[in-house]
Amino acid sequence: MDQELLRNRTFEEMQPGESASLVRIVGRDDIELFASVSGDVNPAHLDAAFAATGRFGHIVAHGMWTAALISAVLGTHLPGPGTIYLDQSLRFLKPVAPGDTITATVTVREKLAERRMVRLATSCTNQKGEEVLAGEALVLAPDRSIAWPRTRLPDVSLRRHDRYDAFLQRAQAGPPLRAAIVHPCSAAAILAAVEVRQQGLLEPILVGPEARIHAAAAEAKVSLDGFTIEHAPHSHAAAARAVELAASGRVAVLAKGSLHSDELIGAVVARESGLRTERRVSHVYAMEVPAYAKPLLITDAAINILPTLEHKRDICQNAIDMLRKLGMEQPLVAVLAAVETVNPAMPSTLDAAALTVMASRGQITGARVDGPLAFDNAISPDAAQSKGIVSPVAGQADILLVPDLEAGNMLAKQLIYLAGATAAGLVLGARVPIILTSRADSLATRIASAALAKLVATA
Repeated sequence: MDQELLRNRTFEEMQPGESASLVRIVGRDDIELFASVSGDVNPAHLDAAFAATGRFGHIVAHGMWTAALISAVLGTHLPGPGTIYLDQSLRFLKPVAPGDTITATVTVREKLAERRMVRLATSCTNQKGEEVLAGEALVLAPDRSIAWPRTRLPDVSLRRHDRYDAFLQRAQAGPPLRAAIVHPCSAAAILAAVEVRQQGLLEPILVGPEARIHAAAAEAKVSLDGFTIEHAPHSHAAAARAVELAASGRVAVLAKGSLHSDELIGAVVARESGLRTERRVSHVYAMEVPAYAKPLLITDAAINILPTLEHKRDICQNAIDMLRKLGMEQPLVAVLAAVETVNPAMPSTLDAAALTVMASRGQITGARVDGPLAFDNAISPDAAQSKGIVSPVAGQADILLVPDLEAGNMLAKQLIYLAGATAAGLVLGARVPIILTSRADSLATRIASAALAKLVATA
């Protein structure tokens, strides 16, 4: 296919009354991209709750987004390539809302021969024919004909991180829960404790060496006024003391600070801990993937290295129960393997088939479970359809049950570092939820983890 050419109108060719237009539909992406590029984050353009209290009662597009359409007509249509923009007057007449269809039009008014200048009337109208913008442009018109290939623009996708906002708002609605922050001896751990307290999610008890906790707070430049500190001389003692607090009901949530994960989990699953249940504990990554239309759980990517079929049953049920506590009536579980057919040489496919049967016979409850499914078939309807897969789960999974820890960890980290995903981390299967975040996690991820832990603990 021949590349589209942009063609101009020279000063000599242009005539008064001549006009050109382009049409654009205002989308959410347009508004947010303009805000990102310009830095204009006025909530009237971005926050529906704020905009509802304003004069128009809804989000409005930036006025300069609409004005930019005039520039586009001038630079690509009339006069087109070679035009130099000299002056522009603007009057904003009506608000432009997401979903509006805007037609930008420029019309030649006057040619000023002495300097090849042209005055043009500029106007934008909406789908109702109402004028939303009016003004006049002054340009220096091109003096020679140009036909130039239209530049191919890069594909742009927005990475939104708002799919857990509803969960955060629900979690903030109730009183904060007491939570033991285990060995918070780094600035990041202290900042997270301060932030979840300020967000009204948790009332932290800081468990660990008191001097090191205060030193971490000094490094983070925050005050510990109002915080309870339970002294424990080292990380092992801190984990043991935090487990005692949870077993006695003094705290409803445990959160990893700056100790190793296996220290904390080891104390939780110890025979005498009082926190063990009949279930095996397992980890879930609650992923927010920009390219996926809904939240996605990946399990287990942090605790069970080579889970057996019985372990996978517990891992699956833990994740299902979490989503049901968050309000999802019947989650869809995809049991992952490298292929979507049962192959005796690939144990993961045998486990997937067995788990599917176990769900159909009530050994796994509260969800629809199907496998084996390859990753693409689990999350892409097009991929599933192209392979002729008929499944209640394929293409729309809520939970991805991975074959082993290595596969799960690599999948989660790929989504985080290559796909711009964020991942809240929780450990399930004990008598209290456990926030298990990485030292590399952002503050927003730690807050999301705390919100989910609170909702799970209070459901």
